[in-house]
Amino acid sequence: MPLRPTATVSLLVLALASATPAFAQQPAALPAPVAESSTPATGPRSDLHAQVLLDRAHFSPGQIDGLTGSNQKRAVAGFQAARGLKVTGELDDATWQALQPDATPVLARYTLTAEDVAGPFAPIPKKPAEQAKLKALGYASVDEALGERFHASPELLRALNPGVDLAKAGSEIQVPNIAPAALPKAAKLVIDKSDSTLRLYDAQGKVYAQFPVSSGSKHDPLPIGKCKWKILGISRDPTFHYNPKLFWDASKKESKALLPPGPNNPVGRVWIDISKPHYGLHGTPEPGHVGKTESHGCVRMTNWDALQVADAVDASVPVVMQE
Repeated sequence: MPLRPTATVSLLVLALASATPAFAQQPAALPAPVAESSTPATGPRSDLHAQVLLDRAHFSPGQIDGLTGSNQKRAVAGFQAARGLKVTGELDDATWQALQPDATPVLARYTLTAEDVAGPFAPIPKKPAEQAKLKALGYASVDEALGERFHASPELLRALNPGVDLAKAGSEIQVPNIAPAALPKAAKLVIDKSDSTLRLYDAQGKVYAQFPVSSGSKHDPLPIGKCKWKILGISRDPTFHYNPKLFWDASKKESKALLPPGPNNPVGRVWIDISKPHYGLHGTPEPGHVGKTESHGCVRMTNWDALQVADAVDASVPVVMQE
């Protein structure tokens, strides 16, 4: 059902303590300290508001968590460059004005459906051999499923909805007010190792979308150079052929395994195959790590960002990897 904007509600919890009677021999007890709220600010021009607006503008902050971090700074800097603003990575007045904060509330209300909470939800085993025994590598919890749907960390959703049962159909919850929309077809795709981003360019050479990525490591460096790689194919909800010989940190005792599809598959919801053997652009089961950790050579995005990129490219779009 459509999202309905909601006003921000702030919560204050007061802790009261009883005073010791005046005739007691010990001093009066002090009031218990007021617990600091761990809920990120949700007001206009908060970091959460910025992340929602950047997501809607296709300059992805990665997983929305309402906290200032490296992915938010990259998204702000990319948005500023694309809009001809001074590139600082900071949310100055000119950037806020370009983001048009007054037009979009931070949060929306959403009523959970039976389909949202149906699952099945089950823990994901760590070892590939155990994962291979499953029919699918689905969501481990309803929190994780809702997080992916609304591009948010499960921790943020719980903080926004204290006391609400996220596993109960009919529960009304507050969620980031995102508005996923298809992207126009790209003319070029560029992965930049220096700032851990993937950018889409239009036919006029202008950046119109940017996403945070994890790309390469000292063991599996990104194939940087003048070569333009080709997109060989796109597979949605792929199976994954696990070969321990291709992973420097794999145990010698492990064997090859075919891992089933699902959002917790090692390559997530989509695999974009490129002409460099064993390399591709793909999703991940750990969206909170994107842009903050290394990969095994490939280019890793959140599942929702990877799906958007997959819809915007085809075999005619060159892939450039640079520093």
